[in-house]
Parts: sequence; C-alpha cells; structure tokens
Amino acid sequence: MLIDNHNRVINYLRLAITDRCNLRCNYCMPAEGINFAKHSEVFSIEELCQLSSIMVDQGIDKIRLTGGEPFVRKDIMQLFRHLTTLEGLKEISVTTNATLIGPYIDELESLGIKDVNLSMDAITKKTFERITRRKQFDIVYENMLRLIEKDFKLRINCIVLEGQNEQEVLSLLELTKYHNVSVRFLEEMPFNGGVKSFNKIRWDYKAIYKYISEHFDGIQELKSPSTSTAINYKIPGHKGTFGIIPSFSRTFCGSCNRLRISATGDVITCLYGKPRMNIRELLRSENSTEMIRTEIQRAIGSRSKTGFEEQKRYDGVFQNSMTSIGG
Repeated sequence: MLIDNHNRVINYLRLAITDRCNLRCNYCMPAEGINFAKHSEVFSIEELCQLSSIMVDQGIDKIRLTGGEPFVRKDIMQLFRHLTTLEGLKEISVTTNATLIGPYIDELESLGIKDVNLSMDAITKKTFERITRRKQFDIVYENMLRLIEKDFKLRINCIVLEGQNEQEVLSLLELTKYHNVSVRFLEEMPFNGGVKSFNKIRWDYKAIYKYISEHFDGIQELKSPSTSTAINYKIPGHKGTFGIIPSFSRTFCGSCNRLRISATGDVITCLYGKPRMNIRELLRSENSTEMIRTEIQRAIGSRSKTGFEEQKRYDGVFQNSMTSIGG
C-alpha cells in the first residue's frame, strides 16, 4: 500500500501513454504545438504493461490512461487487455478527446472498460473548432452519441474559458436533461505551454455555480466520495448530473489520492510542482521492479499537503503544457 507523508492512501494512478495530441486547444498549447518527446523517450507498450503491474502490486486499484490523446497510440488496446488481467485493479478508465476512439468502442465494451472521460469544451461546432484549431467536431459528436447509446459511464469535461465558451455551459447542461451523463465544468489551469500565465481567474467554481443556479431552480448537491475532485449536483427532471471541479482553486487537495506518471517516466505527485523523479531508465535496467517500488515510495513520502504549498517550491512550472504532464 502507498501511503504519503500526510497519511493519505494513494490508490489512483493517472498513467499517460503519450504526450502527443491531434488537437491544438488554445488553452493547452501554442498553435504550432510543443516539442514532443522522441520515440525512444516514451514508454513502449510492453514497458507500460510492466509498470502498471508493478503499481497494482503496490496498492494502486484504479488506473486512468491519459495523454496527450491516448488513442493516437495504435497499440493502446494491448495495454487495456493487460490491465483487465491484473488482480486487485478495480477500475480502468480513459480520458480522451474522442476523435480516434471510434474503432475501439466495441472492444472496450467487450472488455468491460466503460468509464470514459470526454474532454469537450463546446457542443457548438464553430466554438469547438475555434478552441481546438481543428475541424473534428462531427466525429467527436458522433462518438459521444455512440458512447451514450452503449451506456458507457460518460463524463464530459468542459474547461470554462473566459471570453471563449461561457455560452456553452447551458448548452452542455442540456445533455444531462436527456441523457444519463455527467457534465463537469473545470476551472482553467495555467498549463498552456507558455502561452500565458495568470494569478486569478474569472470563472472559478463559485462563479460557475452562480451562473448555473441563475438558470435552474432547485439544484441538489449530491454526496460524493471524499477523494472526489468534483462537487456534484443534479437538476430536477434531468436524467444526468453535473459537477464543478475547482482545479485552480484546489479545494480538494486535502484528500488527494492521485499519482501521475508521464509518458516519458516523470513521477508527478502534484500538478502544481515539478516531477519528483523519472523512472524510465530504472524500468529499462536490471532489477527494475524493486528499484521502482523503492523510488515510488520515496516520491510519495515527500508530497506537499496542497497544490498551493507545492507551487511555492518552484518557479516556471506553469511553462508546461498539460499534454506533457498527463492532462
């Protein structure tokens, strides 16, 4: 079992399998992209299988595959198949922009992997294409409907961006009226590859809730797990729910149970700091299992209590792009 220096059990791994993405969302990276990692610097699928086995043996019981966009890797299903064989792994999920998931939906369903987070910041085509800088809306919308029809546990994550997509909030909430989905609104975070930085945001979690509550009566707050990053709600008469994630305000840090490993092996204990270490070369050496177990425990043993505390340790961390740190 992994227990950090604040006596928090770490049982949730967000495992990035690539830093590459086929979209160019303007809050994530510059239009020209970023310097993506070389092929040799990224874990092979065999290494990801080995690493996931080690982590489950250490007490990780939930793994979410992330990127970049994880489905840019054509060998992704090999890893999913391996994860389903791991005794002790209770939850397997993936975060995707849904541009490339289509050919894999049926096999995911057959494997019992039906927990999908869809990153979609607009349900209006024009706004979607302006934010993503790509003409992929139709395929994303089609794949979203397929996931809904097949009864996947679908969460649609929308980052509320000042001056860009505020009008999309109510449109996305319409999905919860007719479908059993969760639409979650996130505060913008400063991981944008150096495009801009900021110390405060207009659309924090309080402003998002106030805006929604002005348009819907009788909103009910739902009970959520203590480790949840989202404050969840239900609108009377709606089949689905909505949530708000204070990702910049960081109100959920006290119960954080997460660990991130990037596609190049960086071990990240908090998004607002720098990697604690890199395990890529350890994994490629002899006796890698025991060394990785030791180093992971060491990284867990020096976590900051909150994202604000972690942020104070470092300068320049906000020059990262979310796609390079497992977002």
